[in-house]
Amino acid sequence: MTSSTFDPSFDPVWWLPEGHSQTVWRKLKPQPEVQQQRQRIELDDGVLLDLDWANQTALADDSKPIVFIVHGLCGCSKSAYILSLQQLLTARGYASVALNFRGCSGEVNRLAKAYHSGVTEDLNEAFQKLAALHAGRDFAFVGYSLGANVLLKWLGETEVYESVKKAVAVSTPFSLAYCSRSMLRGLSQFYGKFFLRKLLRDVKQKRAYFEATGNASQLEIIASLGELDSISTIWEFDDKVTAPLHGFLDAEDYYDQCSSIGYIKNISTETLLIQSRNDPLIPPSSTPEVDSLADNLHLQLSDNGGHVGFVSAKQKQWLEHRIINFLGTG
Repeated sequence: MTSSTFDPSFDPVWWLPEGHSQTVWRKLKPQPEVQQQRQRIELDDGVLLDLDWANQTALADDSKPIVFIVHGLCGCSKSAYILSLQQLLTARGYASVALNFRGCSGEVNRLAKAYHSGVTEDLNEAFQKLAALHAGRDFAFVGYSLGANVLLKWLGETEVYESVKKAVAVSTPFSLAYCSRSMLRGLSQFYGKFFLRKLLRDVKQKRAYFEATGNASQLEIIASLGELDSISTIWEFDDKVTAPLHGFLDAEDYYDQCSSIGYIKNISTETLLIQSRNDPLIPPSSTPEVDSLADNLHLQLSDNGGHVGFVSAKQKQWLEHRIINFLGTG
């Protein structure tokens, strides 16, 4: 099946019949090969962000939008879903750039402040710097999981950027409290513990880095979080680390302020929302009702697909083709 005859409906391949297998397969299958070129920018607070481009030579064609891609929790520009999308975009002659949130590109962040599900200020500043460097160019945005939540929150809370033409959000945790609770029970605890190990490791690495470099002010901020070894869930991590580090009262306050469900009504950009009912990280109660969405928001809710899975029986790279077709880059 070619992209010109692409069927947007999703049917899972027979050997990945349910949400967990669809989700895990992305991590297990061979990674796509993509030539990336790194660009480093400095934010106003002094933090360095790394952007990884694919197919920069396509920037010469200003009739095509730059596709800006945002990764999920504990991900980066090397995540399989990003490489898969960049691979297909490159084949279609488009330039794409993948944002690494602070501390996610392989180097320890300069500040104690990290990234989280509502860190729109970093996305906004990175976009503004790129837009200034590529004046007059159109942009399309794609976000996955945590990055999808950040993207939708950003689209709903910021000024309308004329150059942002379309957006796609994949496996969005619209209501963060529901999603955090879902990782407290059943098989979904596996994902919660996986994320927790990586998040705790990152905090400990940062503390060791500040000790080694003599950065007393940032070390004091990390030390003020107290003892972290007793944290056993994502909810506890957000309550004891994410919230105090980023100015929230507690986990509930963080979830309330940063859930994209509260911002989507303000989005004016043409946006596709790709979700699955059997997503093991996002309960159905978190997903908005179709009737509640404005005409510019298009919800594709499949029975199957898992979390950023969508391995199809009909077409290789179904998810990537779906994204590209919506963006008008097919």
